[in-house]
Amino acid sequence: MTDQPTRAGHQLDPTAVAGLKARAERTRSDADRYAAVLEDIASNGLPSVEDCTPWEELREAQLVRLAAQRPAVA
Repeated sequence: MTDQPTRAGHQLDPTAVAGLKARAERTRSDADRYAAVLEDIASNGLPSVEDCTPWEELREAQLVRLAAQRPAVA
């Protein structure tokens, strides 16, 4: 047996609690959006190809967003 106390009932600091609650809210929000998309597909079927954005365009837009968040290296 170890001399380490158990972690049951260990209180987290307020910053950690706030971070966990924020993460839970984001996860819940993402799940709700995903469920709404699935419900829409179930009700209306898949959109036509003409109404969709090619994945290459989506990828490039995401790469631009990520590059804008990252500071430039000299």
